[in-house]
Amino acid sequence: MVSRTDRSPAANWWWTVDRWLLAAFLSLMGLGVVLSFAASPAVAERLGLDSFHFVTRQIIFMVPALAALIGVSFLDPRHVRRLALVMLAVSLVLMVATLYVGLEVKGSRRWIYLGGLSVQPSEYLKPAFVVICAWLFAEHARQPEIPGNLFAMILLGLVLALLVAQPDLGQTVLVLGTWGAMFFVAGLPWLWIGLLAALAVGGGVLAYLSFPHVAGRIDRFLTGEGDTFQVDMGREALVRGGWFGQGPGEGTVKRILPDSHTDFVFAVAGEEFGLVLCFIIMALFAFVVLRGLWIATREGDDFSRFAVSGLVILFGFQAIINMAVNLQMMPAKGMTLPFISYGGSSLVAVAISMGMVLALTRRRPEKRRPAHAPLPATPAAAG
Repeated sequence: MVSRTDRSPAANWWWTVDRWLLAAFLSLMGLGVVLSFAASPAVAERLGLDSFHFVTRQIIFMVPALAALIGVSFLDPRHVRRLALVMLAVSLVLMVATLYVGLEVKGSRRWIYLGGLSVQPSEYLKPAFVVICAWLFAEHARQPEIPGNLFAMILLGLVLALLVAQPDLGQTVLVLGTWGAMFFVAGLPWLWIGLLAALAVGGGVLAYLSFPHVAGRIDRFLTGEGDTFQVDMGREALVRGGWFGQGPGEGTVKRILPDSHTDFVFAVAGEEFGLVLCFIIMALFAFVVLRGLWIATREGDDFSRFAVSGLVILFGFQAIINMAVNLQMMPAKGMTLPFISYGGSSLVAVAISMGMVLALTRRRPEKRRPAHAPLPATPAAAG
């Protein structure tokens, strides 16, 4: 038991960190390990690997992820900005390098080998991008003569260009949606919201006309015709699971589901453990987002408010996209379920991202907004 009289850094961290958020993150990571046992052996056997190949690797990845989650949560806001700036610079360089020397899979270049490990730079780019944009928005709010919003738009254009070049349109939509939500939180006028919405719709139409695989996925989603095997099996797994599932290791659909350990791990959770576990998973993600936004509204520092809002919105959007694909509520898109899907880059990057949330939401006497202080201008007022 840590005493309140203990003044060590660890004790100070324990009494100031948001333990509810920390518990939610650790619960999701634990579920990730459990569902790796359920979802990955069938995939490993189809690939001729040891049955617990992916389980072992997931547990190994969990070690640096936990270290990143806890280590980053010790930082103060200034050091969070510095970490994000370094991550952004390195990620941008790796994103460019990936276009030339990256591993090509299904026509896309998203991975690059570093020291014998395959790394997906876009996973680390996302949280860094959110934090730096939050800083730019905050600087503009503090001193309107600083063109922070303009610089954030330029940075958005650069990031979107690199993602489209890979191409990775799912991450493009995720980044654009998160950036738009942050701009809204920062007091974006309604006129700008309309213009950005029109731009997003135009970009979607352009993507449909320019990328055959995007058009194919949308057409299959709308008509149900063509190769819909994977999404059909994902839905079938959820249907067969019912409320309480078929039992650990008793799932059958997962054995023929190609990406059961990554993109469709939510479907495996439904088949083996039932809709009850699916609702628990959704509740955990909703709790993180809602608690993060609630804490952000109490922040007296614009940077912390914008950054926490952006990071939990990014976290929530990614979870929604993954689960919606599993439920056939949107076109198929390869996107991991944060903390739960197999993948080293995703796991460590999400851990860094949520470590930043823990760092920025730690209780500090000077960082809370007084109860009588007015809230910042809303988008409608700013417009």
